[in-house]
Amino acid sequence: MTADAPGVLPVQLVEQPRLQKLKEMFTAKFGSAPKFYVRAPGRVNLIGEHIDYCGYAVLPMAIEQDIMIAVEPVKTQVVQLANTDSLYLDFSTSVNNIQINKTKPQWHNYFLCGLKGIQEHFGLNNPTGMNCLLDGTIPPSSGLSSSSALVCCAGLVTLKANGKTLSKVELAEICAKSERYIGTEGGGMDQSISILAEEGTAKLIEFSPLRATDVRLPNGAAFVIANSCVEMNKAATSHYNIRVMECRLATKLLSKSKGLDWKKMVRLHDVQTKLGVSLEEMLTIVEEVLHPEPYSTEEICKCLGISLEELQAQILAQNTQEVSTFKLYQRAKHVYTARVLEFKKICNEAPANALQLLGELMKQSHISCREMYECSCPELDRLVDICLQFGAIGSRLTGAGWGGCTVSMVPTDKLNDFLKNVKKAYYQTDDQSLPLENNSLFATKPGRGALVFVEA
Repeated sequence: MTADAPGVLPVQLVEQPRLQKLKEMFTAKFGSAPKFYVRAPGRVNLIGEHIDYCGYAVLPMAIEQDIMIAVEPVKTQVVQLANTDSLYLDFSTSVNNIQINKTKPQWHNYFLCGLKGIQEHFGLNNPTGMNCLLDGTIPPSSGLSSSSALVCCAGLVTLKANGKTLSKVELAEICAKSERYIGTEGGGMDQSISILAEEGTAKLIEFSPLRATDVRLPNGAAFVIANSCVEMNKAATSHYNIRVMECRLATKLLSKSKGLDWKKMVRLHDVQTKLGVSLEEMLTIVEEVLHPEPYSTEEICKCLGISLEELQAQILAQNTQEVSTFKLYQRAKHVYTARVLEFKKICNEAPANALQLLGELMKQSHISCREMYECSCPELDRLVDICLQFGAIGSRLTGAGWGGCTVSMVPTDKLNDFLKNVKKAYYQTDDQSLPLENNSLFATKPGRGALVFVEA
């Protein structure tokens, strides 16, 4: 392993009840013991939603909840996958013929994304077969990146089983690309933080080239995650990819209006870079060039001087071909509002009123997600209001949205009352009682990134 490769940690299984249990279940299932274990954490994004795929920096941290896989490399060229949760069915396939079904984003397809990404990167003609047992503690479809954690875990499993090494940054980039096999046009934040995270610090993640900078969060506040219990799988619907396409189309129209080579421009960040202007100036250009009313596909084709067939074949993703109108002005305005760098600056400079300033940015971010990006939902809005009502300094949706979780910044001395009150107000109302598991409402600290464990 190189110095900046994911770490390998020798552990005493007796001191690790979860690993011990996983080993016992693995042995019962496959008739032999695992050779190693891999874990990759979920994440919470503190600020900067839906901007990573536009080329802009984001500010997430890893959480304690994770995906863990027990692995035994085998002589047969077959991958056998099992899950400790009986809701997820066993799956097996030849390692030489990876087929990823985009129409049904089932759990094993995310594993196959990571597997295929590593195989293709190294051109492995004779990859190792594996028996794998997975155990996950990240609530699924909750906006905490259970799917990306699984892709990263599978990438690291495949790397280790085949005796290959990569730096963390290379592994993160491969995992980000390979999750697109399932049809989601993601930006790379989730995979990057899952692999690059370090305990005790959030990270500013920047792209092209990928790099991660520590961001020390202020003292005196805890970050609390609350699950709206509305499930949203971004690969199972077209909401997410429609937003990616709206940003891509806004990029094309803004580029063309400024005489740039619009065919080569894909991300809103590219336009800013090529024009060499500030984010504030980009907001002015959006006001000048784009109109707030939705654009029909006919109008977009007319603006770009292309046919509908060219638009569908060259620009639109597979599951957005039938969409007839796109909102470009609102999406571009959301992306070009620079809350992430402001958040980082406040954390670095730590003024006396840092918590208030950060809270304000989180509130503004939620309003923008709700109104300009339209990726919230009534339950998330209600949960944000409840969190603010019971003492959060800032609260917002986190992850893709349309369901999933909120993240709130809460003064440490108010934390216990906050948790009690939110529990009562959102999860235990008269008209509904939502399942309040350990991972529905919890305070979290920045956790560490992906790791390999071996028995000491």
